[in-house]
Amino acid sequence: MSPEPKNVLFVCVSNRGKSVMAEHLTAAVTDQIRASSAGTAATIGGGINDLAAQVLAEVGAVPIRHSPRQLTDDLMRTADLVVVVGTAEVSPPAGVTVEVWDTDEPSARGIDGIDRMRMIRDDITERIGALIARLSR
Repeated sequence: MSPEPKNVLFVCVSNRGKSVMAEHLTAAVTDQIRASSAGTAATIGGGINDLAAQVLAEVGAVPIRHSPRQLTDDLMRTADLVVVVGTAEVSPPAGVTVEVWDTDEPSARGIDGIDRMRMIRDDITERIGALIARLSR
């Protein structure tokens, strides 16, 4: 009998890029994690960043009808682990486990556009692999 999947909530600022990429990349590679995402300043009414959607599609992880969701204490409480992807500021309620992934930011090196998003996607993919290995112990 397989263990119950862990609930992991990925968080970024807008919930249009990094956290959505992490959510859908995770879902594409494992059933050991039930992934969801939210943003600290979610862009309500928007969708996924066009370049993020494009680089996800390149690896078969297509987010269908993503609608940004605002981070709340209740969302954090329902997660076994909250993963901050990037630089979002998160103040979790008591008892919530938070992990921060200080992801690669290629724009700091002058790399923008689709190349930037591919590098971010690949960095997040590696971190997901490490997370899966750690949670399955």
